[in-house]
Amino acid sequence: MQRWRGLEDIPEDWGRSVVTIGSYDGVHRGHQLIIRHAVERARELGVPSVVVTFDPHPSEVVRPGSHPPLLAPHHRRAELMTELGVDAVLILPFTTEFSKLSPAEFVVKVLVDRLHAKAVVEGPNFRFGHKAAGNVEFLTAQGKVYDFEVEVVDLVVRGEAGGGEPFSSTLTRRLVGAGDVAGAAEILGRPHRVEGVVVRGAQRGRELGFPTANVETLPHTAIPADGVYAGWLHAAGEAMPAAISVGTNPQFDGTERTVEAYAIDRVGLDLYGLHVAVDFLAFVRGQAKFDSLEGLLEQMAQDVKRCRELVAAAE
Repeated sequence: MQRWRGLEDIPEDWGRSVVTIGSYDGVHRGHQLIIRHAVERARELGVPSVVVTFDPHPSEVVRPGSHPPLLAPHHRRAELMTELGVDAVLILPFTTEFSKLSPAEFVVKVLVDRLHAKAVVEGPNFRFGHKAAGNVEFLTAQGKVYDFEVEVVDLVVRGEAGGGEPFSSTLTRRLVGAGDVAGAAEILGRPHRVEGVVVRGAQRGRELGFPTANVETLPHTAIPADGVYAGWLHAAGEAMPAAISVGTNPQFDGTERTVEAYAIDRVGLDLYGLHVAVDFLAFVRGQAKFDSLEGLLEQMAQDVKRCRELVAAAE
């Protein structure tokens, strides 16, 4: 799959294409409906499919300080889109200047002049351009002027997550923030993932017999609520069952919130400096402070046993 950062990265000889536009944070099951439709339509028309997204999140530019927690970094979204059959991803730097483009200017600058859209696929609530003034009705009218089709896909998907609310990135962030990683996984179609580089921490886990990978998470990452979780630690091409701790280590009066993953039944791992991923399968218990170190160690052993069982059942 081709990945472009900015309009100038698009090849000069790029031909017609089928385009879909959105933040697509998380590439959840609703997003997947739209993206799959765009891919299928592109194949029918014999042209490439392109996903257009933005960096940073538009809200950070329009309302500084309001950047939402992100469910997936851009490289992860690109991986997921590749699995859906997308041919190219265009990441547009979302600047103050770019935010001032009118809907008509956006259509010409992005869809017509550079991507040569033959069709555009969106959800019914799609908005674009300065102050989100553009909608699918306006886009359809522009399509008649500039010779592209507009197809609207109903992306409403519901399940048990959120008590039956329509699946969305907002709902997913709320569930992750509450520690309901099982609910988030239902929406995403896979476990919620946190990524980052393994850094040296206080190394208490090693001293206690449970050496953990202390993950320095990427900026704006959506991190689950404090507690212990079962899941997987992905490192060096391997997925290892893991017991994951999120929190401030109250047993040792910690103040910095960390994400630490213990690779169950693995010894001698040296992951320092590696970029790793942590997948959250299930919530095990909340963060707690124990009366003694012995009490903590006993609980940690129980946590690891429970995590081992949950991962084995999932696999």
